[in-house]
Amino acid sequence: MYRKLVEESSSVVTIVDETGEITYVSPSVEDVLGYDPEGLIGEYGHSYRHPDDGPSVADTIERVRAGEDDTETVEMRAQRADGSWCWVEATVQDRVDDDDIGGFVVRLREISERREQNDQFQRLAREYRTLLETVDDGIFFVDVVSSGDGWTFEFERVSRAYEDQTGLTTDEMRGRTPTEVFGETVGEELDEKYNQCVEAGEPITYQEEVPVETGARFWQTSLAPVVTDETVTKIIGITRDITDRVGRERQLEDQKQQLDEFAGVVSHDLRNPLGVAQGRLELLEHESDSEHLPPIRRALDRMDELIADTLVLAREGSVVADETTIPLSRLLDGCWKSVDTREAVLVLEDDLTIRGDRSRLRHVFENLFRNAVEHGGSTVTVRVGRLGDDGFYLEDTGAGVDGDTAELFDAGYSSADDGTGFGLTIVEQIAVGHGWTVEATEGSDGGARFEFGDVEVVPGDTGVTFG
Repeated sequence: MYRKLVEESSSVVTIVDETGEITYVSPSVEDVLGYDPEGLIGEYGHSYRHPDDGPSVADTIERVRAGEDDTETVEMRAQRADGSWCWVEATVQDRVDDDDIGGFVVRLREISERREQNDQFQRLAREYRTLLETVDDGIFFVDVVSSGDGWTFEFERVSRAYEDQTGLTTDEMRGRTPTEVFGETVGEELDEKYNQCVEAGEPITYQEEVPVETGARFWQTSLAPVVTDETVTKIIGITRDITDRVGRERQLEDQKQQLDEFAGVVSHDLRNPLGVAQGRLELLEHESDSEHLPPIRRALDRMDELIADTLVLAREGSVVADETTIPLSRLLDGCWKSVDTREAVLVLEDDLTIRGDRSRLRHVFENLFRNAVEHGGSTVTVRVGRLGDDGFYLEDTGAGVDGDTAELFDAGYSSADDGTGFGLTIVEQIAVGHGWTVEATEGSDGGARFEFGDVEVVPGDTGVTFG
């Protein structure tokens, strides 16, 4: 009966004497290792073991012989008949005193798949530890415990970044609920979000306010449920400290509100009396030809221009949030036609597609076109082309840039007698609002050149010319 069980077993059963010589091998050795059982009789088992592995079967036999237990198990690599190696689990049992066996029984079971899984688990564990120790965002793990009509949430552990950003450690949080860690008000809000994640059974992302001792207060948080046997057993959270960003956003919002109020004052409280003055002047010009009237007209017109440019600065210089994809050729064509360019020529060296706010970018190019004609003359040529992978340039064949190029963007700076000094300031403010950079330098033909960087551009056709 024993022989039948051995011969039908999927494991390889081997009997070796006290020297390690093989006296019997079950037929399954052919399926597992590829050897003819008869060919292994008289061989020594240790010769089929990988030399870099742990204790050999012979060493194990010695320990079994000397130990209290008559059975011991080791893992090692065994060589197949084709020369390859596979992991096996060898269980050695002392049956020397058995009259039917008279030796040591070695049962081999292939465990290559199990070893591969273990290796994979080890790699994942190392990656998991590396993630917790090095990632900048805070990571936290929450156990989900079913409690009759709902769930109880208990923190399991947090990453090093979470500890640094919040001042809370794993030891302080482990096994405690959100209310126990953060207090009743914040804890109830966290419980609500964790319940939402469990009920949805899918990741959720939200912004939350959780004040901690380090001074951080606002967080961008993502929760992902871990499902085991169709039940959410854990929540993995990733959170990022956005306190500084929220502060900047609120500051920008306050500034925008102030600018809107300022623009309202300029638009209504200044424009209305200016309109009255211009209307009265027009009536006066029909009644008199006094030499004092033209200077008054020029002064009022200049006031009108200053108000218009001030409104643009107030309304268009903030961060751009509503961007669209814009073919540069179409944008430039419209801007070129809206400015008195006289006999000037616009050449588009590279037709690009950019992302931005079309209405604001019209102010940029109209101001640059107007600036080129005013300083370069009625026959000036303006060229626009690609600049590297993330930018474009605009240059003209005019007289060039005088003095410090950085001063060109200062509010009120103008080299023209009748200029408001706000044109290039508007250009810079709108570019910065798009997240771009802008610099002024000398053009390839000696004129002025403006280079815009950090722009997402896509190449298109080339050689577009506007008369």
